[in-house]
Amino acid sequence: MEDTEPGKADPAAEPQTAPAAEPKTAPAAEPQTAPAAEPKTEPAAESRTDPAAADGGQPEPAPPASGDESRIGGAGGKTRKKKRLRRTRRIALAVLLILLVPLLTAETALRVNYMGDPADGTYTRNRDAIWLGHAWVDGRKKDADLAAFARRVKATGIRDLYVHTGPMEHDGSLPKSLYPRARWLVDGVHEQLPGVRVQAFLGDVLATESPDGMRLEQAGTRAAVVDSARQVLDVGYDGVHLDLEPLHSGDLDYLSLLDDVRAVTRARHAQLSVAAHQIDPLPGFHSFWGTVAGHPKWWSQAYFGQVACRVDQIAVMSYDTMQPLESLYGGYVAQQTSLALEVTPPTTHLLMGLPFYHENRFGHWNHAETVAAAVRGVRLGLSRTDADRERFGVAAYIDFAATEEDWASYRDGWVR
Repeated sequence: MEDTEPGKADPAAEPQTAPAAEPKTAPAAEPQTAPAAEPKTEPAAESRTDPAAADGGQPEPAPPASGDESRIGGAGGKTRKKKRLRRTRRIALAVLLILLVPLLTAETALRVNYMGDPADGTYTRNRDAIWLGHAWVDGRKKDADLAAFARRVKATGIRDLYVHTGPMEHDGSLPKSLYPRARWLVDGVHEQLPGVRVQAFLGDVLATESPDGMRLEQAGTRAAVVDSARQVLDVGYDGVHLDLEPLHSGDLDYLSLLDDVRAVTRARHAQLSVAAHQIDPLPGFHSFWGTVAGHPKWWSQAYFGQVACRVDQIAVMSYDTMQPLESLYGGYVAQQTSLALEVTPPTTHLLMGLPFYHENRFGHWNHAETVAAAVRGVRLGLSRTDADRERFGVAAYIDFAATEEDWASYRDGWVR
């Protein structure tokens, strides 16, 4: 998700040539001689020279056929071409195998990871969350919408709402004109859904892979983000939810920003939560992918842990995984759940993302990334790593794209 929606850029055989024809020349005419007189003698051996040379003349070479290669070097050239072609094919095959074998191995491991049964009790801890669109604070949503949403949420484990309130400007500031109905929403949720917290979802695009965007290396920008956090808490929000992308693994300026924002939220007894990138499925994979694709995408597990210990809640954007099959996606989510649990302090609330949206593109296949597969993957990862973790849940993205099937899969598979 970028500045408006979590997880996505936008939320409201070398040709074969026939060998050259062999030049064809007519055979030289055999000279006619009169029969030799008797007595018969052994015929003389036939001269191997051109008949014309016998008369002292120079042999006349046959002209090459028009458009053909000369005999000198023609066959050798074709042989060199064939050798080059064979060498090219061998290199291509070797490269293909180098790329495919690790990929197939990794995908097989994900399929195996999706096998088995989740442990008993690996269901909601009533600490789930959902991302909500901007319509909830800009005036498009009304009382009837809030009442209908409250009825849907009451029977679930959802306790945090990440409401899109930004995007922030690239300098870190937040125009107040973006959220005129924020107070209405906060008050309404507190009244109709007691115990549910409303957090201001603030995001922006970072200038990490393009010249445009927010620059966290600038102290003034970070200070402005902290001011924006104060600004939304003044409105009545119960917390601040940051989503800054694309955020590269190891970014120390981001860690500094989190420290500064958390000082503000703690002083207000409010929550600080973040949307987190996925963890390297293989050690150092973010470096490899950054070199190949120019977009690292993943975080190292160590960096994920550094972020997790600085916030109250960390929600993994465990979707947009490029997995082509439901079983592979579920196995991937199981792996991500285990990796995240291993480095998230027990005092930090960990949430795994559920895809409540439907797209078909290279990074996200709708038939594969289903809520049912994600829930099963979460339960498997939880079962294998820390089945009794209390501060744990799932986070659904996003309300306005969700279908009844999405809600049913969440309730039947996780809430029970």
